[in-house]
Amino acid sequence: MTRHISRNEFAVYLGQTLNAAQYRDYCPNGLQVEGRATIGRVVSGVTASLALIEAAVEWQADAILVHHGYFWRGEDMRVIGQKQRRLKLLLGHDINLFGYHLPLDSHAELGNNAQLAKRLDFDATGRFGENDIGWIGRCHAPAVKTAADLAMLIEKRLGRMPLLIGDPQQAIGQVAWCTGAAQGMLGDAIEAGATAYISGEISEPTVHLARETGTVYLAAGHHATERYGIQALGEHVARHFGIEHRFIDIDNPV
Repeated sequence: MTRHISRNEFAVYLGQTLNAAQYRDYCPNGLQVEGRATIGRVVSGVTASLALIEAAVEWQADAILVHHGYFWRGEDMRVIGQKQRRLKLLLGHDINLFGYHLPLDSHAELGNNAQLAKRLDFDATGRFGENDIGWIGRCHAPAVKTAADLAMLIEKRLGRMPLLIGDPQQAIGQVAWCTGAAQGMLGDAIEAGATAYISGEISEPTVHLARETGTVYLAAGHHATERYGIQALGEHVARHFGIEHRFIDIDNPV
């Protein structure tokens, strides 16, 4: 028989574990959509898309735990179109939605940056940027000597080839990384001493800054770099409470 815990106990534990209250974020962290009062089955995924909600409904989940939830600063407040369809499905099946954005990026063990470092054999030696959200350190994978080697490692471990800006044969010294849409932190990474910087996305100014400073930039994919933190968090909370958990990866090529 599946064990159940209260929704409030679940929310309090997650908030404390991620120290969510300390962050000034672009969205609310924690319970975003209230469902049933007890939780025994949790689905985790990167984004609270309609496809993820449908998969959670099929598995008869009590809660969904995501990195990209709802109610972002500046978005249209009306419940129409895409938002209406998502909320209707959640509310119709009494499923709780929990979202954690910056707190999950930053967490020292369960966070996106920590989990990416684990998969790429990075040893973090420091942090940089607002809220110390960016990480910097060294890559200890024996085969990684150049930027091209680092790109090949990313392709092997994340399942997609990153876009590399810079000299593929440039030697790799300190590596900085911040998952998702953190291309704007390239300047901070350079100031922190990085010779290469990895993030999920890239924009037009990023290319020029990388080229003009001689810094290697690798855009490894927003979704690809942020799959692992939410999965680790789901596994952690399931072990802690003795409840069921399933990570569902809704493919996204971005």
